[in-house]
Amino acid sequence: MEPSRVVSNARQRVKEAVRADIVTEARRQLADEGAGALSLRAVARELGMASSAVYRYFPSRDELLTVLIVEAYDSLGDAAQVAANAGGGAIGRWRAVCRAVREWALDHPHEYALIYGSPVPGYHAPELTVGPASRVTLVLAGLMTDAYRAGELQPSGSAPLSRAMSAEARRIGQFAFPDVPLPIVAQGLVVWSQLFGQISFELFGRFDGVVEHPDVLFEFAVSSMAVHLGIRQVKPGKA
Repeated sequence: MEPSRVVSNARQRVKEAVRADIVTEARRQLADEGAGALSLRAVARELGMASSAVYRYFPSRDELLTVLIVEAYDSLGDAAQVAANAGGGAIGRWRAVCRAVREWALDHPHEYALIYGSPVPGYHAPELTVGPASRVTLVLAGLMTDAYRAGELQPSGSAPLSRAMSAEARRIGQFAFPDVPLPIVAQGLVVWSQLFGQISFELFGRFDGVVEHPDVLFEFAVSSMAVHLGIRQVKPGKA
């Protein structure tokens, strides 16, 4: 290998290592101070770097926040996808994905708060966050689509759709639920919000003094959401 190539690769490794250190320190400050207080100058100070050096890697606080947000969405998406890929029937996969999302939230409370809590003042998420933010939704949509095609999901007799709700469900269905009836798409939207509402209530202390065992309530909620969706247990050899 040519000497210049070796030097170039070494510089790139150093650059990547420094960038990783900055992100790690930012994540620590996120846990200690919250997203609103995140500061490039504070990150530089803790790493013993000049502020100007940090700005060469991240020109603004918002760019650093975006990296943290994308990493959080991708980490959560990975957890959900692994659970969905574990196999089994629709009801087992549904429970596995819901549990994986909750476990990730409990293990990463500050990252969860960053992506599902109050918006960070002054921050506007760029377009590149849309894909990562959609990952868990697409995992759930894929699970529902598989269940419907396998005969394990049938409409559960929910309220009829208004014209406006049909339009909303159709728009989402074209994106995430190919060939799935609109009532099921609408139920999926409702249950998606219920899942994250359940987790947010637990994580942000809304159950404190009310629910003694939030894990028990969560399991009941997961089963109730499956009923609302119309996911049914199919015995081996039957559709």
